[in-house]
Amino acid sequence: MPSSSTKSANRPKPKRGRWEAVGLFGGSALLVVIAFYVTAQYIQPAPPVQVSIATGGAEGGYYSYAEQYRRALERHGITLDVVETAGSVDNLARILDADAPVDLAFVQSGVATPEQREALMGLGSMFYEPVWLLVPVDAEDLPLSALEGARIGIGPPDSGTAFLAERMLRESGITDDNAELIRDDTAALAERLRSGRLDLLVMVAAADSPLLAALVADPEVRARTLDEAPAYARIDRSLTRLELPTGVLDLARQSPERDLDLVAATANLVARPDIHPALVDLLIEAAVEAHGQGSLLAAPGTFPTPQHSDFPMSSDAERHYKHGPPFLQRYLPFWAATWIDRTKVMLLPLVALLFPLIKILPPIYAWRIRRRILRWYVELRKIDLELETGRGDDAALDALAGRLERIECEAAQVDVPLSYSDELYDLRLHVQLLRRRLATVREA
Repeated sequence: MPSSSTKSANRPKPKRGRWEAVGLFGGSALLVVIAFYVTAQYIQPAPPVQVSIATGGAEGGYYSYAEQYRRALERHGITLDVVETAGSVDNLARILDADAPVDLAFVQSGVATPEQREALMGLGSMFYEPVWLLVPVDAEDLPLSALEGARIGIGPPDSGTAFLAERMLRESGITDDNAELIRDDTAALAERLRSGRLDLLVMVAAADSPLLAALVADPEVRARTLDEAPAYARIDRSLTRLELPTGVLDLARQSPERDLDLVAATANLVARPDIHPALVDLLIEAAVEAHGQGSLLAAPGTFPTPQHSDFPMSSDAERHYKHGPPFLQRYLPFWAATWIDRTKVMLLPLVALLFPLIKILPPIYAWRIRRRILRWYVELRKIDLELETGRGDDAALDALAGRLERIECEAAQVDVPLSYSDELYDLRLHVQLLRRRLATVREA
């Protein structure tokens, strides 16, 4: 009948080797997962799929260019809502209103106050906006200061045109007190000019504006020069002097009929400070597509530009103008590049944890495996010392034999990888060696 010790030794015991590895490496994996989770709290949100831009009237340049931006962004899965407004002053009010759903706006240079400039970010200047002086074909080109009593159309209320026209006229001594300044829709003012009910129409528009083209094509209307253009550009740093050669607007009709001196504002593209960085790159690329080929007033590559901007430039916009689009966006679709850029911060846990773990886990694992084998050598050493220091009676020798049998049985249940099997077999050989010594002691 087997002894109780034999039964105990023969009782199946769980093989812990594989679970030891699972526990050790699983715990490390859990640590990395926790680090990933903590790092994920600092990942920037994905870019929005819908943004809006405040422009101007549907017949104006702002609206036309915003439509080009909309088509460019649409190719990347971004919806750009083009919001029709009264113009630059209205655009500023909307984008600064926390409750208004406007993320971007075109703003004419020189319109914003210092406080408004600090509250927004510039994405660059997009194109020149010349100040056109349109008069009846037979009108004399008088200095602006000589227009007392004249009927002057200065654009819609709350528009950049009205703002700039008022400022220029005021600098020349012309105000509502000594002239009739008419604020109305530009198309309505153009009709007044055609019908002889205006002496001067001040119009701020790009050179390819459809309304401007219609006016200069009218035989009863012409664009006049601004002799004071150099002075205005020197006094007002938001204005740039431009020289328009004869016939550039309509070569067949020789319009203008002589070289013109003009001043021009620039159209700034501005954004709320919380705009997503990835959208900045996409918007500037759309602007390059819309404005980069040049125009009658600017050579190719002149716009968009960080110069002439009234607003503090976005750091992302500055980077783009200096170095171009991000590396990933040059070769990958927008959303793929954005996802990789957002999740690159997740590499930090790998660098901070995984590499050190790769170095320390194998030695720890080896130590834990060898520890399960070497712990029996403590018992073997005690048995060896007892055999050396005293013979003992039969009961003592039987106890030592039982201890050796227990060690051998338990060692047989130890599950170790093949690479550590030599140490397990060494243990079993040493048990057999002590058994032979024990047998020798019994016979002595």
